[in-house]
Amino acid sequence: MDRALTSAAGQAGDDLSWLPAWRIRDLVAAREISPVEVTEHCIARIEALEPEFHAFRMTDHAAARAQAMEAEQSILRGDEPGPMHGVPVCLKEHIPVAGLHWHDLKTYEKTVTTRDGIEAERLRRAGAVIMGVTVAGLTASEFGDSDRQPLNAWNRGRICGDSSSGSACAVAAGLTPVSVAIDGLGSTRLPASYSGLVGLLPTRGRVPTLTWNEFSSQLLAASGPLARDVRDAALLFSVLAGPDPRDFNALPDAAPDVLGRLDDGVDGMRLLWTDDFGYAAPYAFEESGEVIATVRTAAEGLRGAGAVIEPMGKAFDDPTRWCNAALASDRAMFSYTRLPDETIIRAREVRGEVAGALDTLLRDADFIISPTSQHIAPTLGEWHGYWAQTVDGKPSGHMATYTALTGFMNLIGWPALSIPAGLVRGMPVGLQIIGKPNSEPCMLRLAQAFSRLTDIGRPPGL
Repeated sequence: MDRALTSAAGQAGDDLSWLPAWRIRDLVAAREISPVEVTEHCIARIEALEPEFHAFRMTDHAAARAQAMEAEQSILRGDEPGPMHGVPVCLKEHIPVAGLHWHDLKTYEKTVTTRDGIEAERLRRAGAVIMGVTVAGLTASEFGDSDRQPLNAWNRGRICGDSSSGSACAVAAGLTPVSVAIDGLGSTRLPASYSGLVGLLPTRGRVPTLTWNEFSSQLLAASGPLARDVRDAALLFSVLAGPDPRDFNALPDAAPDVLGRLDDGVDGMRLLWTDDFGYAAPYAFEESGEVIATVRTAAEGLRGAGAVIEPMGKAFDDPTRWCNAALASDRAMFSYTRLPDETIIRAREVRGEVAGALDTLLRDADFIISPTSQHIAPTLGEWHGYWAQTVDGKPSGHMATYTALTGFMNLIGWPALSIPAGLVRGMPVGLQIIGKPNSEPCMLRLAQAFSRLTDIGRPPGL
């Protein structure tokens, strides 16, 4: 390729690790940087840092190099570049990527798959370079080796959270600019909050998937972007979203345009603020007051951008009481496990109650905003404690402690987003934005305006 491209990459140096995906694509399209050089840079960084961070379950450098070479040849031929042409990406290991490890959520078997899921198909068509699949970090028992838990780029003594933690680790550490994550009860948004990233749970069915062999998980989870940059999150969403008849849950209409008005601001937007939805105080830890105050102060900055912010009253009762029942009933409906009719009926009623309460609150408002989590990223030991029945005598367990402010959005299938809102004790905390179905264009516009008010910088030492 043109040697000017080599010069541009060389001048970028380590900054190439932190270039947003949209900027990489534009430089590639303008022939100012080579997809091959970008990919080699990411390979070198992964080889240097992966032994410390444990972000990836499997990489395939040979396949990535072949994809990058094809992206370069396409530019040289004068082909129209794709929306993510030459951009390195990774995907959570629950998403099938041909030739890479796949973690089947139904059988929990880990195999190398021969087919792409819809998300990988769409990334390839967009010109992206797939670097590998990331660890779905849960508890030590899931691995039999606690050392494989992805570590937090902001503090290697802490972790990135649940499930999409490897994806969050990869993006926060500058191994790839973006990743495709999966949000089950907050497992994109919560690692985003813990890692200083933007994480989006799309409207149910907006991003089609062939990830699971059972429909139950698709009723609660959705693939979506993890990124360091709001525009990158919008770009990746635009690539992933849209109908596909192979997914029974996929919405049939075209995906909305989330890029066209991204920079239009929030003048006149009405927002409702809540510290903890009126029920989450029992699940707070020692740092929670500081976390809530930091996020609230950051959110207040939106007033200066023209938004109206009002306090929100209590919307509904503590969701952790019924969350397990709702999950169990969804699985029962599609795996033919018999549950009492009353359990299934109650789960559906609660889902309706939550959606009705939020619909009422948003009748005269655009979005609800809150902390994404009351906590900073935990140490590995603290994380294992989250899965216990109690922590310091307080109600705990995975649902109560970790997903108290996020999980109900998965139950009703509405979109939500987490964006960095500041640092507490040197660790990132997130602002959560909750909206009605198909509100992603306006939600990302709000996030873009907020990102201009709050810059937490990069993880130290990277």
